[in-house]
Amino acid sequence: MAAAAESLLKSGEVSTMIRQGFLSPSSPPFDPSRFSPHLSSSPFSSPPPPSSSCTSLTSSFSSEHRSPAIQPTTLLEMIGKEEITQRSLPSEHHTEKRFRLQERITKVLSGKRTNWGPCDVELSVSSGDGFCFSMEVHSCVLAARSRFFAERLGRRGGVVEICECDEVEVYVEVVAMMYCGDLRRRLCSEGAKRVLSLLKVSAAIMFDAGVASCLERLEAIPWSVDEEEVVCTLSQLQLGYPVTEVLQRVLVESSSSSRADAIFLRLLATILQSKDEKARKDMKALMLGLLREDSDQTAERLDVSRETIYHLCHKCLSSLLHSLTAAAMLDESQRHDRSTLMADIAREADNIQWLLEILISKKMADEFVVLWAEQTELAGLRGKIPSIFRYEISRITAQLCVALGKGEVLVTKETRFAVLRTWLDALYDDFGWMKRACRGFDKRMVEDGLSQMILTLSMAQQQALLLRWFDRFLKKGDECPNIQRAFEVWWRRAFLRRFRARGMQDSSLLEIVVCDPSAGNSNWD
Repeated sequence: MAAAAESLLKSGEVSTMIRQGFLSPSSPPFDPSRFSPHLSSSPFSSPPPPSSSCTSLTSSFSSEHRSPAIQPTTLLEMIGKEEITQRSLPSEHHTEKRFRLQERITKVLSGKRTNWGPCDVELSVSSGDGFCFSMEVHSCVLAARSRFFAERLGRRGGVVEICECDEVEVYVEVVAMMYCGDLRRRLCSEGAKRVLSLLKVSAAIMFDAGVASCLERLEAIPWSVDEEEVVCTLSQLQLGYPVTEVLQRVLVESSSSSRADAIFLRLLATILQSKDEKARKDMKALMLGLLREDSDQTAERLDVSRETIYHLCHKCLSSLLHSLTAAAMLDESQRHDRSTLMADIAREADNIQWLLEILISKKMADEFVVLWAEQTELAGLRGKIPSIFRYEISRITAQLCVALGKGEVLVTKETRFAVLRTWLDALYDDFGWMKRACRGFDKRMVEDGLSQMILTLSMAQQQALLLRWFDRFLKKGDECPNIQRAFEVWWRRAFLRRFRARGMQDSSLLEIVVCDPSAGNSNWD
């Protein structure tokens, strides 16, 4: 009967029945004489002591479970007893860890013929969750390899306990590494994450050979783990000069801002001059992604200067102006030269679009808006070549309209109006070609950006631009941007809201006349 009660407790049926409402915690207690609970000991018993010619580590497990002194007398006490019983039973995870540790140690020491003498130290390593691994080791090996164990064995004799260890398995493996003659070969198959764990324990127990081998391995292999984790771990350990050697792949000079700017200038200039369209596109996407990636970093990060990017912008604008001037002077008999110049125009316009995207992402595009508004000569030359070769230039204006409409670039209303005064007609002329020929061109986004940009201007400027658009749209239709929403807002601002405000003013004047006693009207009814 006692065995049946014990089985009932272990099965968890008692607490399950109470939680589901079949039993009440206030029910009459069970008769204690009906139960004689006794928990069996752990299936992992300690093996016999090793022989004097021990050539391998011998692992032993001690996980005894003792019977409680007080028998459960109520259902609540039985539930508590049941939960303790279930927690005390060894889990499959711990069982697997024990066998895995024993296999690792056996593998490390297999084939060794060195006679270290009898195992005279019992080393017990335990974690915070109760997992414990004990092994018989040699004091001569531990003391020779580890300054920590040399001091500890001198004070404590033949028993050493390591408690609250984060990773028992790693700790045991470091101890096993002390028995290896060739640590470099031992670590040749380990990745960076595992080597970091071994390095932490080796440094903690002052296992100098292990520390040196781990650092050597880290220096030689790719870091598949996050580089920040490697740098943080090595910095915390404070191991001195060897760590500096390992970190050479990530360390940079502290005063290299000008050098970084020069490298950046060289990279961008090489991209802008490339004639391979696919390679240029790939490298532009790469550089733009890298420049955006560091937007959330600390203020100590290196960054490219405004002067560097604007130097490239002026260079591209000069090249574009030169190509447009040359193309405008050619006649039909020079078709070969004309096609070359058109390709140069498209490439330079694309380069300017890319540089503008960088400036917008860096919050430095305000100066470019002024620069683009001043390109009256460029806008005039643009009209002398066919739309099929010039629409890429108008994409720059469209890009600016989107950024200004969203508020990503902040300039004065005079500057915004100057951009539209210089480039709006060109945008109208090339809008149809941009819709048909530009991959990824978002017609709605450009129309919304242009609308918002116009509505940020003064009412007089809005009227001039929108009345001109009204006539243009009636002639060109879908070949012209549809900004009728901006027209509607302007109409309400100019007429409906103005009359409403005038009516409110008249009403307030009327109230003052009626309520003024000086009017001599004593009839308030």
